Amino acid sequence: MSDHTPVVEVTELRKVFRVRRPDGRGTTEFTAVDGVGFQVRAGGALAIVGESGSGKSTVARMVVGLETPTSGSITVLGRPRKPGRAGTAERRRRGREIQMVFQDPYGSLNRRRSVRDALGEVIDLHFKPSRNEREERIARLLADVGLDERQSRALPSALSGGQRQRVAIARALAAEPKVLVLDEAVAALDVSIQAQILNLLADIRERTGLTYLFISHDLSVVRQISEEAIVMRKGRIVESGPTARILDDPQHPYTRMLCRSVPGPGWKPRRMSQDERQALAMEETS
Repeated sequence: MSDHTPVVEVTELRKVFRVRRPDGRGTTEFTAVDGVGFQVRAGGALAIVGESGSGKSTVARMVVGLETPTSGSITVLGRPRKPGRAGTAERRRRGREIQMVFQDPYGSLNRRRSVRDALGEVIDLHFKPSRNEREERIARLLADVGLDERQSRALPSALSGGQRQRVAIARALAAEPKVLVLDEAVAALDVSIQAQILNLLADIRERTGLTYLFISHDLSVVRQISEEAIVMRKGRIVESGPTARILDDPQHPYTRMLCRSVPGPGWKPRRMSQDERQALAMEETS
């Protein structure tokens, strides 16, 4: 697969949920994702940016198969994702194509299993290795994410937040996927630990050629991890293009508002002007 071939291709993706009405009288429809489309090239990194409720995480969950699209298409590594529940063999195949790292590693790890056992479980599921091969794979994964032998025998409760996220990344890598979806993967970490994890992800991508789909509400981390970005608001894409251009010269009023919300030296929160509010209102009704 060439560098210009999309490994993830999404077309006119739409997701509608049925939710209970506030008054308790039946249900109504809520459109979480509406007509979203994008491509991620082999070895590339695309960031999907937006506030809570923008639909970015729903897109990620549909791409990895945790949610079923209402309409639209998803193609991963040239294989269209068929609607409906996938069988065991297909789920394992998808697991070797694409993996997801969640925001809360503690919630996604089995609290009763050591780091070594968590990694070994994934390796056994996908590769059926010999004992020596299993140990070699575990050792390599630990080294890749900067964990030592002592930490490998610990339970998640004995690790720091940054260490747990390293375990979550290692577990995702254990299936040797071609695509890694990172859903707010550094949002719960301190700024200094965020930088460590972002550097780790950059190193892994450079070394392995992995493709990243990076979901974030925080524009301050997007520049460090992606070359391309799309900005979502209320289920729709409002702006897309090179990450540097979007951050340095945002065109959409909503993107400009997000950029101004990034704290920096001397940063002070500022309310939107009347003209900016009108521009957003006009965009919503267009």
